[in-house]
Amino acid sequence: MNAESDERREVTAMVAPESAVGDEQAAERELGSRAPGFIKQSRVLHLSWQVGIFVVGLAVVVAGVLMLVLPGPGWLVIFGGMAIWATEFVWAQLVLRWTRRKVTEAAQRALDPKVRRRNIILTTLGLVIIAVLVGIYVWKFGIVMPWKIDQ
Repeated sequence: MNAESDERREVTAMVAPESAVGDEQAAERELGSRAPGFIKQSRVLHLSWQVGIFVVGLAVVVAGVLMLVLPGPGWLVIFGGMAIWATEFVWAQLVLRWTRRKVTEAAQRALDPKVRRRNIILTTLGLVIIAVLVGIYVWKFGIVMPWKIDQ
């Protein structure tokens, strides 16, 4: 679990190969711990720092999972917890990079004029079908209010 190991350099080489040197690599931060230098000097202090980051990130992620079924911005809080973990753990940094890449790709696809036109047509068609079904229901059964205003 040592973030300063050779494994980090291997993962960094796999994520940003030397052939991709340039703006893309400059935009990507190096993988690994972002703990202050004085914490990295002591193995015990660094390990307790990592445990603290893990516990705080876990609490935020659990709160986000609870917010998926309760009111609140569940996914936003879950990604916030992942960002907390990413300050210390390589696996969380890789997950966030993958997520950021997928969200960017989805946003680009959604902005494509053909996809926008298709989505607008499908939404309009769905609303027309719902309006027709509501109209048929009201025509057959009428509108009955659950309360009586006369009394």
